[in-house]
This record gives sequence, structure tokens and C-alpha cells, in this order.
Amino acid sequence: MHRETSTPRPDWRKRTEEQGLVFGTPSRGLGGAPRPYWDESVHYVFSLDEVLSMEADVELLHSMCLEAVDNAVMTDRYRDFGISEEAWPAVVESWRRRDPHLYGRFDLRYDGSGPAKMLEYNADTPTSLLEAAVLQWHWLTDTREGDDQWNSIHEKLVERWGEIADMLPSNEVHFSWSSGDTSGEDHVTAAYLQETAAEAGLNTIGLAIEDLGWDTLLERFVDLEEAPISTICKLYPWEWVVDDVFGKHAIATLPETLWVEPLWKMLLSNKALLAVLWEMYPGHPNLLPAFLDEPGFLTEYVRKPRLGREGANIKIVAPGIEQETGGVYGEEGFVYQLFAPLPEFDGMRPALGAWVVGDQAAGLGIRETAGLVTDDGASFIPHRIPG
Repeated sequence: MHRETSTPRPDWRKRTEEQGLVFGTPSRGLGGAPRPYWDESVHYVFSLDEVLSMEADVELLHSMCLEAVDNAVMTDRYRDFGISEEAWPAVVESWRRRDPHLYGRFDLRYDGSGPAKMLEYNADTPTSLLEAAVLQWHWLTDTREGDDQWNSIHEKLVERWGEIADMLPSNEVHFSWSSGDTSGEDHVTAAYLQETAAEAGLNTIGLAIEDLGWDTLLERFVDLEEAPISTICKLYPWEWVVDDVFGKHAIATLPETLWVEPLWKMLLSNKALLAVLWEMYPGHPNLLPAFLDEPGFLTEYVRKPRLGREGANIKIVAPGIEQETGGVYGEEGFVYQLFAPLPEFDGMRPALGAWVVGDQAAGLGIRETAGLVTDDGASFIPHRIPG
């Protein structure tokens, strides 16, 4: 694994916009200098052996995470996850029914030596999907003929929609995002997921989650045409759904109206999972020690809110380091994980996002930042495997 510089394509902005990247939030480079969000002036190079090793690690981690969800359900650990009591029975039933799931993204620490270390699992509302599945593939084919990439994300998404189609109430799926996301990233991700479902033969409709209606006579969610909704693929966190008065109907109408991702992913996407994993698999080479609500034996740690996003409300404590980011999370409690700083390449630190579709490892996306916390100022960097 190493980092290389490269010459951007002359028309890279136009090409990435045509491929769907229309939000392009500016990022930060060394010293806080402005940097494009999509940055193809650099890329990472991996050997095939490194990719195969990471792929095996990811599929093992995914299976361990599912075992941890089962453990949490069997031992009634919902309070540890900060889940409201009224949602507990529905979470149990969603898991027992195995309501269909689509995709997720592991955030990993990896430096080319030793096993990948799990930092967290974004299993409910992961973004940077279009960049990983489409944009970096086009970059590769335009600039690196004969090279390869760990990237079968698009094909696996289409295949996965085909696998779960018979498990859905109908052939129609609504795709929803929050119009409160002013960057447009959530809308872009939802639109791309909609494209993959349409390619699989499903009928698709897109609308903001604020435009979902509730028919009091039918006791069903309806769209802007007042047509009943049978399946909703959302890019909106479950914890926000269940805490909303209007969103209580989402639990009450399961499984007549299915949600993708399913309700049981409230457990899989919660950072309390990190502590449960360490309890179940202490010393596992792919895990970092993690504890609920206190640092345990850790003297160097990262304190993470159970439900935090985009690097918000992170606190790092280590010799010579005490750093904390702002945000609105933390009321639900914290998880303490061993501080394992991301490796440094040319002054930048890559966080590896390994995608899982269904239950299969599907590809890699890399976000890079100069700081210790990968936040919304990180850039997306492509990668390749030499031919």
C-alpha cells in the first residue's frame, strides 16, 4: 500500500458532474488549504494480496457483527444501545423476520501490514457510495488501462435488489432522503440507489422524507400522489425516525410497509456494537478494545457518541493529545475505543471504507484528511491495483 501523485484529467470536473457528483463540498488539505472533495491528483495503490486480505477481514467482521446483533437481541441489551423502550419489541421482530438489508460500509484502519482494524460500521445510512461505485471506476478506466480496482459495488447492488425483490410487499420502492441536508449528498446517494434498483427491474419513485404523507383512513404512508407506499429505501437515521411523532407510524405498520435499511439495523449501526464485539471476541486481531460509558483499562482512547456522524463529538485522549470536536450528539451516551491513529502518507491520513452489499464484501472507497478525525472536511481519493 502506498500513495502516488497523478495528473488529473483535464475535464475531471465536468466528467464527475455528469456521473452524478453535484454536491462537491470543498474539503481541507495540509494546513487547512482548500481542496476539492473529489481529488484525483493523488491515489492509493494496493497489491492484490492486500486487497484479498482486507476482503476476507471484512466478510469475517460482517459475520461477527451479525452475531453481535443476535447476542444483543437474545440478552435484551437495547438500553446499552440507547434505543427507546417502546421500539424494543419491533426491533426484535424485525430481526427475527430477517427483514431484508441492502448495504453498509466498514470504516477501517489499514496501513498495508497486519490485519485491518475495525473503527466502526456505518450500516444504516452510509454515504460516499456513488464515489466508490462509479466515479473512481471511471477514473481507473480513463487513466489506468490494464489496472484493476476493488470495486464490484454497482453489480452487487443490482444483484442484491434482485435477491430481495421477492421479500418486498410489491415491486415498487420509494427512495427517500431529507431535504434538510443542504449539501445534496444524501439526495445524490438515494438517487444512485434508486438507479440500481431500477436496473434490477423494480419500479422506483423518489421523494424527500418530509413529503411522506399519512392516510388516517388507510393507516398507511402515502406519496405525493396519495398512493400507498409499500417499501421505503431511506437515507435517514432510524433513531431520528422513531423519535419523531409522525415516525411512530413506521414501527406500527411493520411489516406491511417495509423499510430498507430494516429496523434491526438500529443495533448494527450503533457504536455500542464496538463494545459488544470486544466482549464477545476479546483480543480479536480485527478489533480494537472498546467499552461502554467508561474507558476500562484504556489510557489512550477515542470517545465516540453511540449515534454520532461525520466525526462529530469525538474526543481523543492520548499522551500529548487532547482533542475534541463539536456537534449535537452524545446525550445517548458514549463508547470508548483504543486510540489507533490512522497511518500517515505524505502528511495525510486515509480512512478505508470497505463496502458490504448483502453479506458480501463489495469494494473500497478512501476518504483522506490531514487531521486525526475523519470528518466532513475529508476528500475522496481513488485507488487502483496494478495490472
